[in-house]
Amino acid sequence: MKVFKFGGASVKDAPAVKNVATIVQQHPGPLLIVVSAMGKTTNALEEVFQHAENRQDYEPALQQVENYHYQLTAQLFSDSQHPVFARLQSQFTAIREYLQNLPPNRSDEHYDQIVSQGEFLSSLILYYYLVQSGFSAEWLDCRDCICTDCSWREARVDWLTTEKNIQNKLAPLLEQQIVITQGFLGGTTENRTTTLGREGSDFSGAIFAYCLGAESLTIWKDVAGFLNADPKFFLNPHKYDEISYQETVEMAYYGASVIHPKTIKPLANRHIPLYVKSFLQPQEPGTVIKDSKHEKLVPAFIRKANQCLLSFGVRDFTFVSERNLSVIFHALAELRFKINLMQNSAISFSVCTDYDADRLQLLQEQLQEQFIFHYNAGLLLYTIKNYTEDSINHLTNGKEILLEQRTRSTFQLVCREK
Repeated sequence: MKVFKFGGASVKDAPAVKNVATIVQQHPGPLLIVVSAMGKTTNALEEVFQHAENRQDYEPALQQVENYHYQLTAQLFSDSQHPVFARLQSQFTAIREYLQNLPPNRSDEHYDQIVSQGEFLSSLILYYYLVQSGFSAEWLDCRDCICTDCSWREARVDWLTTEKNIQNKLAPLLEQQIVITQGFLGGTTENRTTTLGREGSDFSGAIFAYCLGAESLTIWKDVAGFLNADPKFFLNPHKYDEISYQETVEMAYYGASVIHPKTIKPLANRHIPLYVKSFLQPQEPGTVIKDSKHEKLVPAFIRKANQCLLSFGVRDFTFVSERNLSVIFHALAELRFKINLMQNSAISFSVCTDYDADRLQLLQEQLQEQFIFHYNAGLLLYTIKNYTEDSINHLTNGKEILLEQRTRSTFQLVCREK
């Protein structure tokens, strides 16, 4: 039994959806397909939600999302009366009804209800297309399987309930046909939709693979495999043919975009290999991530944009004590800031984190009476895993560096965007 996860780029248009069907045809046997929202739909739905939350006209942005899906679907189904069109209409009607009655608070919860719709749209379109193409297939609502708490936008999985659900509801279906479901999503015991964090479809694939005891998980990307650098920002990236779970976890933690950080643990716990392959060249071997030992790897270059460097100083010019740090860490945790880098000196403590203007304002309000607070936004965080001196010299050349840090195997720097 295998699990395939197809990301947004792999289903971004009609030819891409047809390509998915071609790939699936080459892999007979029990198969679960986990699919992301099509193209940039998640970003587009975030824009719709933001307009609605700010009591602005969201209809033009929503209409663009709707037109995109209808036009794509019309290229796949020649019969305008095909049931897929009615299903899409039902989904968009539900979105509009929810937005029209959007309450003025608890925005993270309502964010999940709207942004999650992209995965339902894509999974329905792919399901109906595979059936039209002659596959024996079943559509599954992943919320019936993946049970989470109410940590909106980054829900935590109830593993015992989830595994029981998947064994009882999904495993029997896979004995008969291919099953198509959604990534990125879960459901609470109160039947509310949750999301697992941006780019969380990889994690969904790992959840299903773990609970099914799958032979493997394959993530289909628009790159040749797991590269040591993002080809959009670095020339001539190197592809790893094989890499260990541990190395992958560390690279994902630092922001490597190929794999969601939470994906590896459930796979490693059951020794399930993860393949990263190109949907553009499906015959190529890609990269396999598994239990393995290897010599020191080629340095990996990881770039994170939209970073913010926060610095906290005590107002009486005494040392930054453990008690001060406890207060800062508590505030960061309460507001769900992820610390990407931190550094302490005698009279200040600095952290680099993803920039969020609203949460930053709340943090400043919460701590300004106790600490002198400074920040720089619009920054870049670079990480070199398994660095060499040449790789550091190459990366730092010509950059205005605000902070840098080096450990035995990792070099990081925060700099201004040019």
